[in-house]
Amino acid sequence: MSVILYETVVEQVAEMCKKSNYNLGDDVYTAFKKALNTEKSETGKEILSQLIENADIAKAEQVPMCQDTGTAVFIVELGQGCQIVGGSLVQAINEGVSKGYKDGYLRNSIIYNPLNRKNTGNNTPAVIHIELVEGDELTLHMTAKGGGAENMSDLKMLKPSAGMDGVKDYILSIVKEAGPNACPPLVVGVGIGGNFERCAYLAKKSLFRPIGVRHQEPVIAQLEQELMDEINRLGIGPQGMGGSTTALDVKVEVESCHIAALPVAVNLNCHASRHQTITLT
Repeated sequence: MSVILYETVVEQVAEMCKKSNYNLGDDVYTAFKKALNTEKSETGKEILSQLIENADIAKAEQVPMCQDTGTAVFIVELGQGCQIVGGSLVQAINEGVSKGYKDGYLRNSIIYNPLNRKNTGNNTPAVIHIELVEGDELTLHMTAKGGGAENMSDLKMLKPSAGMDGVKDYILSIVKEAGPNACPPLVVGVGIGGNFERCAYLAKKSLFRPIGVRHQEPVIAQLEQELMDEINRLGIGPQGMGGSTTALDVKVEVESCHIAALPVAVNLNCHASRHQTITLT
């Protein structure tokens, strides 16, 4: 049994919020550099160079890399032998988000109600998914998810007869429709299977996998690569200005589903693919 103090979670979450917005992940930064070497458009190369410079400035000056500092989304792996003392885990995460966004001078983008549009003033509540796992560790995966790319995401309940071709056509249609609006180059997250709400979660969860890390199942890994190749042939390019780098990566997660269903969700992430992971014991 491990005991983790409420205050520890608050402080660690606050740091995650700041770091995710200030420091672009090494996987994303490396993908920028790689894309700069393969991009065929001179305009695309210039935009990628600017994105790299922007990331360098944000890290050096510890300022947000984008004015949209996102919705704080957490996937929490809570060990069965882990106990939070001093308050609840959800409360600790939300207090940490509030503290991190205040101390880090990060924009508050969360409203109480979609209909009244009143800002909560502290970027909470966070979106929190808790998965109970074996062991006595607490692992927090966090992303600051921007609104522009989220708005261009989509879900569709395909008929099983659509098959693999139908799935691919649908995913490509969403990326094509998004065009420049999701701030490419993108990370494209895809969830296939489950049910209506589960496939959306799978798409979101896929985005937490580092760029360049393929699915462990060869068939799914091949699908990811095929989709990435086809997306980059669309010609949308960096910031929608044309080019061969529309996606930095494509991530697919697959689960079982009902015999009458073929749910597919596409969750787009902009070039500011911000994420942090910590493990507490």
